[in-house]
Amino acid sequence: MFKGAGVAIVTPFKNGKFDKDAYERLIDFQIENGTQALIVLGTTGEASTLSYEEREEVIRTAIEKNAKRIPIIVGTGSNCTDVAVKYTKQAEELGADGILIVTPYYNKCTNKGMIAHFTAVANATKLPVILYNVPGRTAVNIPPDVVVAMSRVENVIGVKEASGNISQILEIKRLVPEDFMIYSGNDDQVVPIYACGGHGVISVASNVIPKEMQHMCEAFMNGDVEEALRLQLKYKRFIDLLFCEVNPIPVKAALVEMNYIENELRLPLTPMEEVNRNKLAEEMRKLNII
Repeated sequence: MFKGAGVAIVTPFKNGKFDKDAYERLIDFQIENGTQALIVLGTTGEASTLSYEEREEVIRTAIEKNAKRIPIIVGTGSNCTDVAVKYTKQAEELGADGILIVTPYYNKCTNKGMIAHFTAVANATKLPVILYNVPGRTAVNIPPDVVVAMSRVENVIGVKEASGNISQILEIKRLVPEDFMIYSGNDDQVVPIYACGGHGVISVASNVIPKEMQHMCEAFMNGDVEEALRLQLKYKRFIDLLFCEVNPIPVKAALVEMNYIENELRLPLTPMEEVNRNKLAEEMRKLNII
């Protein structure tokens, strides 16, 4: 669907409601700075706390503001297969370019159940499907053999890998077709996953530094591994601070420092602790982000 840096974009709120104006500003900021795709209503977008009607407003706003400039991929996963299918059909009807499906969480499932779940969702749409492996949140890992099984489903075109397990990612690369996309789901592993045959990153950091994240990707793709590694190391502490509290708490705090959004999250998430926010702001000043 894309190569390079796609942003897992935040969902801004104001007075408890979706802040459409702020969202449109964020979208322009992303596209103007080279982001290759908008990943809407993922983990970073606080999708789990949005109603069906709010989801429609967010997706519709993204599609209309984007105006077909870059691909829009919508997170439609759920731990209930019927709900995931419902969300997927909604995204397709509204004009999304692709979907991202997270592993069922909380109730969990066997590998057989995982394949059945992903297949049911993929069969409910004509859109390209990206699997999303984030066992730190779901308590379930997508093993390579499941990824391989799903790669045989025509419209399953890739995986967002946030397991942090480089050996697993190498095994996936060894087994899947050459054109199967592998995206890093961890901002601190962009260069390592490129080295494993990856194709880019679905990035939280891109909310704040979209140009730099895309530059990192382009450098590696153009053969300048040294420059890509320089950028990976330059922003390592900043990335660490973006995950010192639960995502998207810190990245929203960073965007507040940049005057893009209000400092609002949906419960049970709460604003960043002051001591951590001060560390984040200090690092942003060091990097000339603010």
